[in-house]
Amino acid sequence: MSVLDDLGTELDAATKRLLATAAAMPDRDVTAPSLLPGWTRGHVLTHVARNADSHVNLLTWAKTGVFTPQYPTPEAREAQIAEGAGRAAAEQHADLIASSARFDAALREMPPQAWHATVAGMTGTGHPAWYVLVRRVREVEIHHIDLGAGYTRADLPDAFVLRELHDAVAMWPRAGSPISAIHTGGRSWTGLGEGPELRGDAPLVLAWVTGRLDGDPRTAGLEFTGLRLAERPPAAPKWPTMSAPPGLPPTPPEEYP
Repeated sequence: MSVLDDLGTELDAATKRLLATAAAMPDRDVTAPSLLPGWTRGHVLTHVARNADSHVNLLTWAKTGVFTPQYPTPEAREAQIAEGAGRAAAEQHADLIASSARFDAALREMPPQAWHATVAGMTGTGHPAWYVLVRRVREVEIHHIDLGAGYTRADLPDAFVLRELHDAVAMWPRAGSPISAIHTGGRSWTGLGEGPELRGDAPLVLAWVTGRLDGDPRTAGLEFTGLRLAERPPAAPKWPTMSAPPGLPPTPPEEYP
C-alpha cells in the first residue's frame, strides 16, 4: 500500500504550505476577493476546512459500511461556506488546523480492508476509498492557488501536476471535446476528440483544463496547433474536475498513476 504512504506524505506537505499562507493573512486579506468568482478568501479557506470534514464522512462510510454522504445536501454545503467565510483570520487558521487533524486521525483509523470500499462524492460517481486521498490533495493544492495569496501554479509539485493531468484525461468528455490531443513536456495524450492539439507547460495546461486560466490562453503561453489564423482558441470543456476517473483499481496500487 505504498501509494497511501506517498499520498499521505504529499498531503501533509501541501497542508503545511496552505497553513503557512493562512497564518500570514491579516483579517483584511481574508475578506479580499479570491480568484474564484463571487468568493472571498474566507470562502475558500472555509471550504477547504469543511471539505476535510466531508472527506472524514467518506472514510467513515468506507470503515463502517453505513452510507455517510460527503455533505448532507448541496444547500447545506453552501450554507456552511457562507456561514464561515466572514470569520477573522485567526479563526480561519485554527479551523484549518483542527479540520486537517480530524482528517489525519480518520486516515490513521482506517483498517486496511476499508480502503477497498466504494464511496461517492456529490457527483454520485463511485470510487474506491483510497482515492479519497487523491481528492483531498487536489482540494488543498488547487484551492491554495485559488486564494490568490502568493501560491501559484508554478509552485505545484511535478508529481501532483502529472497525476492531475492523467486523471483529467481519464475523465475527459470525448464527445464534443474542443481539442484532439494534449502535449506537455515528454507526455502526450491523444484521441481526446476533434479540433486542434494543445501544447504547453504542464502546470499551464492543468490551469486551462480546470478552467482556471482567464483571457486568451495563447497569451499565457499555450499553443493550439491546427487553428486557422482568425480562429479563437477553444475554452476547456465543462466536466467534474473534482470527481474521480472510471476504472480505478479497488485495491490501493503500488503507484498512482
